[in-house]
This record gives sequence, structure tokens and C-alpha cells, in this order.
Amino acid sequence: MVAVRAGALSMADRDPGLRPRAARRKDAALPLPDEVALVLQGGGALGSYQAGVYEALDEAGISVDHVAGISIGAVNAAIIAGNPPEKRVERLRQFWTMLSGMLPSFPIWQTTDAREWLHEWSAGMVATFGVPGFFRPRMVPPMLAMPGTPDALSFYDTAPLAETLNNLIDWDLLNDGPVRVSVGAVDVDSGNFRYFDSATERLDARHIMASGALPPGLPPVEIDGRCYWDGGLVSNTPLSHVLDTQSADMLVFQVDLFPASNEHPRTIMDVAARAKEIQFSSRTRQVSDMMIRLRRERELIRAVLVKLPAELVDDPDVAALRDAARDYAANVVQLIYRANAWEGGSRDYEFSARTMDEHWAAGHVAVAEVMTHAGLVAKNILDGKTAAFDLGKK
Repeated sequence: MVAVRAGALSMADRDPGLRPRAARRKDAALPLPDEVALVLQGGGALGSYQAGVYEALDEAGISVDHVAGISIGAVNAAIIAGNPPEKRVERLRQFWTMLSGMLPSFPIWQTTDAREWLHEWSAGMVATFGVPGFFRPRMVPPMLAMPGTPDALSFYDTAPLAETLNNLIDWDLLNDGPVRVSVGAVDVDSGNFRYFDSATERLDARHIMASGALPPGLPPVEIDGRCYWDGGLVSNTPLSHVLDTQSADMLVFQVDLFPASNEHPRTIMDVAARAKEIQFSSRTRQVSDMMIRLRRERELIRAVLVKLPAELVDDPDVAALRDAARDYAANVVQLIYRANAWEGGSRDYEFSARTMDEHWAAGHVAVAEVMTHAGLVAKNILDGKTAAFDLGKK
């Protein structure tokens, strides 16, 4: 069990005898284990990158059994699970086209300075007028509202998002269909993190909105008498939940919208951007490292247990240790969005159509690059090993 950074392997390096499991499409580009999960990080406007990733996975014949998300990742997750396979990409495109409708593309000079100016102008428009189908400014500023009322707790109203989700998602399919959905949120009063999971409870628009209720911009969402904020306040990745609830060997595509490493900032805008990257990527890196470490320890325990003399095999303490060391293999493929030079600290709320299309295309390309390294991932899957792969450009 090792953490791996991939070298250059082509599709020809795959074992020609590999076959996906029967429930998958026969033209899948990878041999697929019993479970495939898609893990979607929070990141606002960057979420169209996740949509591009899903579209490319679908085109590659890779179907998903469990999709888990935080914040905008929760929205994408719900749209995927709440629609039949043939409608998912269409619904994702409908959602992202709606969000970027206020800021359509128009011809500009394709220079870094021009793109940066347009990027910041677009973000300013969002801050002033909101996002269609997502959130709108409150008529009364929160500083002037009566304490304790919804108007006093956020700058924007997310009622449009509730309508959007209900129009795009079949909630019965999401809850009873083949794709498991998990979304994370934070209890405002206790500060405790909680996952809402379709495997254990019925989800609706409130659970998705709670996962993305980032203060002070967006209001808390009440569910069963408790109020919840954006799960990204505690952890911006649901990877740990997916692995903790794993019931078979699993391939995980983890889509991260903020890179852990980047160049040293040169301007105050770079500082804001770099701070967000570190804030939102640190938990992802911590969870991935912890997964590898714990599974390596369990593997060592299993190796020692098979060497015990026969008279100890049925010892209660040995049996308990054997149960604790049981594990399923997990291969985590990390797909990390790498921002353009002109994308600063406002990249997560810049919802222009041009940028949305570019993020979507970047997600599509990221999956294509993974497929060029399919041999390495495939070998680990077939060997039943656990590994984390960062296959992107450094």
C-alpha cells in the first residue's frame, strides 16, 4: 500500500485481459471495482470544473455508485444522483448555463491583464446583483434588519436555489435510485460536522442548501429544528465519509477545486487567492495522507496475524484485532483544478459564461489525462492495493 505519483504510461500499457464488472458499460476505459465514488469539493463558481469531470467520466463509460459533495459539490452531486444517466449532463449544463446567464461571453482581448480585469468586474457584478437561480441580494441590509430574523443573518437570499433544485432534481430518484448521495454541513449552534446521507435518511433541497450555506453571504438552513452552515467551514472534502462507509473495493475520483501548492504570491490579489487555496486544500491533503497511513498500518497488522501460531488464532484478542484490521482496497485519483494566472481571490464567485465554459472544459481534459495513465491505476485495482494518485501537471 503506497502513495504514488504517476509516471508516463499509455493506454497500451493496460493488461488487455482486463474487463470491467458486469454492471458497467463494456467499453469502460478502466477495470472497475465493485464501487466507484465521485468526491466533490466546495468552491462556488469553480464547480463547473466538476461538471466537466462528470461528463468525461460518463463518456468513458465509468458509472458512479456513490457521489459525495460539500457546498457546490453537494449541488452537483444532487443533480447527478437525481436524474437518470441519460439526463445528468444535460441537467448539469442547464444548471451552469442558468448561473452564468447574467454574464454572457463577448469578444475581448485575450491577454492576462484583460482577463483579470474582466474576471474582477464579473465578480463585482455577482457581489452586487447575485446569481440567477442561486442567490439574490436582500432588500434590507443585514445590519439594519431585526436581530434573529433571516434578513439579519446573511447578505443574500437563497430562495432561488430552492426553486432551481426542485426543478432540476427528481428527489424520489435521488433517495431511492442506484446512486448514493452524501453531503456535509455544520451545525451552527454546536459546531459539529454532520453528513446527510441518502443511505440512512431522505434528502431534499434543504440538505443540499445547508451544505452550501456559506456565511455571511448565505443564510443558515433549518432542518428538523437545527440550523446548518456550509460544510467547508470544517472540511471541504467528503473523502473521509466515503471511505468510512466503504463496503467493497473502491475507485474514488476526488475533484479538488483548490490546489495545495502554487507559486509565491506577488500582489495582494494573489495573497487572497493563495490563502483560499491553502484553507480549502489543507483538509483534503490531511485526509488523503491519513487514509494511506491507517491502511498501511492495517496491512501490517494483517501480515503479522497470519504468522501467529495456531494456538493463538482463536484467541478473543486476536479475533478482535483481526476484525479491526479488515479493510477494502481504495484507489483515489485526484483531479485538481489549476487556476489561470488571471484568476484571483474572487474565482469562487465569478460566474461568467466564458469562465464557466473554460472550467467545464478543463475538467473534461483532466479526465482525459487520467486515461493516459490508466495502466498504473488499473494495475493497483487488479492487485487489490490502496493508493492515491495525483496525475495532474505539477
